[in-house]
Amino acid sequence: MTHSARLAFETGIAFIEIDSPPVNALSRSVLQQLRDCIAQAGARADCRAVVLYGAGRSFVCGADIAELDRAPGEGDAFNPVMDALESLAKPVICSIHGMALGGGLELALACHYRVAHTHSTMGLPEVKLGILPGAGGTQRLPRLVGAAMALDMISSGKPIDAQAALQAGLVDRLSEHDARTAGLQYAQDLLRDAAPARPTRARTVVAGGLDAPALQAALADAGKHGAYPARLAIVQCIQAALDLPFEEGRHEERRLFEQCRASETSRALCHLFFAEREAAKLPGLPAQLALRPVEKIGVVGAGTMGRGIIMNFLNAGMASVLLETSAEALERGVEQIRATYQGQVAKGRLSQARADAALALLRPTLDDAAMADCDLVIEAVFENMEVKQQVCRKLGQLCKPGAILATNTSTLDVDELAAASGRPADFLGMHFFSPAHVMRLLEVVRGRDTATDVLATVMKLAKTIRKTAVVSGVCYGFIGNRMLESYLREADFLLMEGATPRQIDRAIEAAGLAMGPCRMLDMAGTDVAAKIVLEQGKTGMLPDDPSYRAVVGKLFEHGRMGQKAGRGYYRHEGRSPVDDPEVDALCQALAARHGIARRERIDDEEIVERCLYPLINEGARILDEGIAYRPGDIDIVWTHGYGFPDYRGGPIFMADRIGLRHIRERLRHYGARHGNAHGYWTVAPLLDRRAIANEPLSHEKVLPASQA
Repeated sequence: MTHSARLAFETGIAFIEIDSPPVNALSRSVLQQLRDCIAQAGARADCRAVVLYGAGRSFVCGADIAELDRAPGEGDAFNPVMDALESLAKPVICSIHGMALGGGLELALACHYRVAHTHSTMGLPEVKLGILPGAGGTQRLPRLVGAAMALDMISSGKPIDAQAALQAGLVDRLSEHDARTAGLQYAQDLLRDAAPARPTRARTVVAGGLDAPALQAALADAGKHGAYPARLAIVQCIQAALDLPFEEGRHEERRLFEQCRASETSRALCHLFFAEREAAKLPGLPAQLALRPVEKIGVVGAGTMGRGIIMNFLNAGMASVLLETSAEALERGVEQIRATYQGQVAKGRLSQARADAALALLRPTLDDAAMADCDLVIEAVFENMEVKQQVCRKLGQLCKPGAILATNTSTLDVDELAAASGRPADFLGMHFFSPAHVMRLLEVVRGRDTATDVLATVMKLAKTIRKTAVVSGVCYGFIGNRMLESYLREADFLLMEGATPRQIDRAIEAAGLAMGPCRMLDMAGTDVAAKIVLEQGKTGMLPDDPSYRAVVGKLFEHGRMGQKAGRGYYRHEGRSPVDDPEVDALCQALAARHGIARRERIDDEEIVERCLYPLINEGARILDEGIAYRPGDIDIVWTHGYGFPDYRGGPIFMADRIGLRHIRERLRHYGARHGNAHGYWTVAPLLDRRAIANEPLSHEKVLPASQA
């Protein structure tokens, strides 16, 4: 594949085309070619203007992220190109189509004039990688749109559309033409009007509402987020743009950029960026694999999960059938869907027209036969093997040949459900996370007999409904919930040993997780968690240990079902969890019953190690067994679905930062202290091997055993 910048001349105008498929990313080699083209255009006496544009579907979607991890001695390849472009003595026009993101927008900012296609978007999303624009973006953007808007764009990383860019002064005109034609027409108009070169750096920064108190407030707020150093650095760069001459401001930008680039946060976020890319790839697929058509969707069950699932497809403009067994349940489900859409409209997140269009695609029904012509049917009924088997058996008989059948189970054996359908090749798991219309993660569970085209079709469909999909093999809980089990197990044991729900939650949240285990289970419902343990017990997979997950079971028995009941691990007063002495008394009684020694003090470090290290250990087993394709898939599951801090890169990435030898030693330590009759503390073979060899868990791809 050729990556290049090309130069051509036509009637006194130099055309520089960037052609670096698929997204015109700016690698060091492309930047060097671009710099050569600029020099040639500048040297031509007959060149009166320069038009810069991109080939393909977009202008430039940023720098080559793979080159972020360069050696410090390699130097800055970007700013010399920007300077060369901006310093030309003739008008330089950037013609934007598709997307101009990151380094691409910085390139446009260094041009003298900008024309954009009406359907283009522009943004500086570097903050999402833990860095900031490092090629003058923090200094040039405030000179075009004002400091306040520049701070918002760079801090949020959100793109803006062409109309907003025009109103803000980021671009000078809009066009419906292709990029080359739009650039040519603008250049001709500028030459006709004898328009001069217009370096962005020469402009004065306008505060645009970012006065001194507002700037100090922004600095203070950004300083609260120490795990994300780029947030503060971005505000400091905008402050430099306001207070310093351009060159001094850019020097400060570069200094802060290098600090952020070298941070652990940036390394973690870049790891997740590449892991998300890889998660979408299915190894071993035949070339030119034909996918199954999916135009009409069926969802069985109008409960919380079914409602959320079907909204994903309605939002994507897909006709969808919602099946229930009772008129009351169906009416309640449809009304909840309507209420959710109206809530989004009221909050300004969705237009009324889009909400109406989505609802128009919904067909509620009590008739099983409505599933017969659906291309994909997802069952989302009660998490009970017998109930789900009955539904899958009926779907296997009702649905048309070639239809894809899916289960939304979070823990049950997908192969058993596939067998019940009588069509195991057409069957797989689609594990959505609650709330299903909001959460980005989708675990796609490949069964033993799932056809390749079924798996590939669903992975592509995930993009259509804006989900980040990760493939898992079949096991209890798949990737996420299987790892969660050891985490919750230790939380319950810690409670019986004397820790409080608040102490456990505080320690885990201080480690970066969005929510501790006790708050999480209260929100999800302790009844849900307890029933999952009961279902698991039916499979014979639970350890022969009566104290296993004893606390959540006892809370359920006592009707303490979490927030919805007003009491669970906590007593709930509105949205506020309040410590409840009854829970401590319950845990003391359980400890006495199961012979668990109580302690007066359990420190936070032990809580974090006992909850997170077994979770990491289980992740290593999942890799060794081939349940996950690669380590990054596990990190995506946990950061996208379970509130694991992205600045730590996920549990596998974090494990390498902690050190596998240290984790192995601590697992052995707790096994020696508490006993290991049930294998809770046995070090996973893969973790053990990597620790001995001093090799990381996170770098090597591990294919499933069936495809290795």
